Amino acid sequence: MGSEAIIYIGNPISSEQELIILQFRRLGNSGLKVSVLGLGTNSFGKRADAEASKEIIDFAIDKGINFIDTANIYAGTQSEKIIGQALEGKRHHVVLATKAGLMKGAGVNERGSSRYHLMSELEDSLKRLRTDYIDLYQIHTFDPETPLEETLRTLEDMVRSGKVRYIGASNYLAWELMKAMGISDRLGLNRFVSTQVSYSLADRTPEKELVPMCLDQGIGIIPYFPLAGGILSGKYSSDERAPEGSRAQTDPNFKRFLTDQTIELSEQLGKLSSELGCTPSVLSLSWLMHQPVVSTVIVGATKVGQLEENLKSTALKIDSDVLSELDAISQDFRNGDPFAFYRLP
Repeated sequence: MGSEAIIYIGNPISSEQELIILQFRRLGNSGLKVSVLGLGTNSFGKRADAEASKEIIDFAIDKGINFIDTANIYAGTQSEKIIGQALEGKRHHVVLATKAGLMKGAGVNERGSSRYHLMSELEDSLKRLRTDYIDLYQIHTFDPETPLEETLRTLEDMVRSGKVRYIGASNYLAWELMKAMGISDRLGLNRFVSTQVSYSLADRTPEKELVPMCLDQGIGIIPYFPLAGGILSGKYSSDERAPEGSRAQTDPNFKRFLTDQTIELSEQLGKLSSELGCTPSVLSLSWLMHQPVVSTVIVGATKVGQLEENLKSTALKIDSDVLSELDAISQDFRNGDPFAFYRLP
């Protein structure tokens, strides 16, 4: 699934070796090719203003990143607006993905995956993104109040209209996703080609049911929170002092993730990455890219330097000994609750 990386992790990386050739993979079993590292844009319009966001997008495109992921609710629609402005004249360079389904407003029909809501949200997203088609339109979460057949027939109509090219899911349980695939097959509708889920060394819960199901059905996984909100970057320590501007400082609810267990994982990852000559973030992202079910890993950025550093993960090839060690130090995170899981209230 993609070309071989040209840096082999096992010895420290020298400056002469830091040549990066970006890999591309099929999105699930579809024919669509996406960069193994994608750009997540949840921070656009919040922690990254329009100017900084445009610089990040320009840098991403220049480096060959072609997958950009957003949603109708990110930064209260500002993320889509900023992306639309930044992609003027460059739309053809990217695979553009957005989502709908989580709460958009207080109205009774301003959420979920009903035909009414999805058709309205698609039109609004197209306007904000300044485009006439979405490459990957994703249902942000499972809607227990709307029949799956209604949702899937709506998505089929979007594809047939030319306004959507591929469809994906997000925050679906394995049985919910499998049920959707069965309905699509029975009715001859387009299938979901991908699903977004929290997946990282600090959250391996998808491996229990979702990963084997996706491998069997040819669905590509797009991990979000690949660095567990920054915990795997090594920025947090046991002294409880949060770095300036970090999630733990700007979002009080995030502190619930800073447990003794996650801090210990971060410290073990830091020691291993130091021995290998790379950062914990790069090693964590590379581990995800070595999972056969993963199509692209979306990482956020508030400045170009962060994305530039994370790009190094695409050029890492981890040997079996390192993979085994990473598996061992993160084994406990296969159990328990997901790091993040977004559902309708």
